Amino acid sequence: MPIGAIVIDPQGRIVGTGRNAREATGDPTAHAEVLAIRAAAAELGSWRLEGCVLAVSVEPCVMCAGAITLARLDGVVFGCWEPKTGAAGSLWDVLRDRRLTHRVRVRGGVLAQECAAPLLEFFADHRAVDNPAG
Repeated sequence: MPIGAIVIDPQGRIVGTGRNAREATGDPTAHAEVLAIRAAAAELGSWRLEGCVLAVSVEPCVMCAGAITLARLDGVVFGCWEPKTGAAGSLWDVLRDRRLTHRVRVRGGVLAQECAAPLLEFFADHRAVDNPAG
């Protein structure tokens, strides 16, 4: 699935990147956000990513929202909303839940159409393969 994420440090440097690798790795946790967070933590030498921002093409799911919160990221910017599984404001709002000890600034819908286009194409291609008769 064409989903990508980057972590940007306070100086504006990209310190972690990830792309969805669930199918390639057989790992259900290999979401773009989790992989970018892991890479950033390794690069910075700390699991605390305070001051960093995650940018991702699609609204994070509950698992990714949990990882974002636990990593203490300051913010998340994402492209298209995910009404079926989104946890940054559409279905749930984990990132800004006042019951948690850390809340994340969220900005969604940034370049939404540009982020949605590869996903729409991906699913259209897969539907055509799964159902060649249309």
